[in-house]
Amino acid sequence: MLLIRKKAYARAGLVGNPSDGYHGKTLSVIVGNFHAEVPLYEWDQVEVVSSQEDQSRFRSVDELARDVRLHGYYGGIRLVKATIKKFVEYCHRRNVSLHEQNFSVRYQSNIPRQVGLAGSSAIIVATLRCLMEFYGIDIPAELQPSLVLSVEVEELGIAAGLQDRVIQVYEGLVYMDFAGERMRNLNGLECGVYERLDPELLPPLYIAYSADAGEPTEVVHNDLRARFNRGDPEVLEAMHRFADLALQARQAILAGDADRLGELIDANFDLRRSICRIPAAQIEMVERARAAGATAKFAGSGGAIIGTCPDETVFGRLRAELAPIGCRVIRPVINRAAGRTSEKGDRHRRHAENSRKTSP
Repeated sequence: MLLIRKKAYARAGLVGNPSDGYHGKTLSVIVGNFHAEVPLYEWDQVEVVSSQEDQSRFRSVDELARDVRLHGYYGGIRLVKATIKKFVEYCHRRNVSLHEQNFSVRYQSNIPRQVGLAGSSAIIVATLRCLMEFYGIDIPAELQPSLVLSVEVEELGIAAGLQDRVIQVYEGLVYMDFAGERMRNLNGLECGVYERLDPELLPPLYIAYSADAGEPTEVVHNDLRARFNRGDPEVLEAMHRFADLALQARQAILAGDADRLGELIDANFDLRRSICRIPAAQIEMVERARAAGATAKFAGSGGAIIGTCPDETVFGRLRAELAPIGCRVIRPVINRAAGRTSEKGDRHRRHAENSRKTSP
């Protein structure tokens, strides 16, 4: 029996977010400490198996309400089903036929939910990797993030930008340019310009997160989107400044200037705070981190922060400062090869030659 297992990792926006959804520029890193994993194997029918996050039994109404706040009404199963649908539609548009073998698919994830570490898109990326291998179809890397984004935006109505999907496809450290004049339409999908950078150039980083401080991405971004669409001058100017911060951060990384990178990370959060209403608990995370001697900004939409942390003395102070408010502090694992597979099932290739297709 053919068995495929694919992983996709959490991510953290280093500088420039949230401008990726507003024709800006961003720098992001993979967070290999956490991942979503999707096993797919041959089956007699197409079966999408519920995970523990898709539970329908609860000990109380309060537990049900908390589960819905964290996972939505359908957990991650909707992400898997929507990914399959979009994959099939993509292949049909490209006149690529799919073999008739069916499969069973499920997912699991240890990515902290609703703290801005891109847990939802990780499930989609891992599912897409399984589908590409199962059907022997190679979708170019630069197209994959846009296909993943279409799953969330078009199928599920989730407010999102390309940043998370780009870094989860490419992994490592990536500089992204989404300026209108740099965007390209490839096979019906809008793609930016993506540049891999060497993660070894980065200074020591940390990530801190607290599930209690998190909120869904769509809650955080909805007002910003409306203001941008209305042409709010403050928001439009901020997006230009976010993009410039990302460009400067790229230059600082290439120059090995850790101090300058730290200044840009701090400036990114301060700019975001100037245009967004940020919950006090999330502001406290940043302020405590800075008081410990680290730099700090949101890793995503809130609930997790990232910054530079020069040595283990500061790292110890970070833990001490953030522990009283329920935050865990980690060193992110960044240097991972793009598309890494896992488990012995990934070594099994196509089960029949006629199931192979040419690259779409």
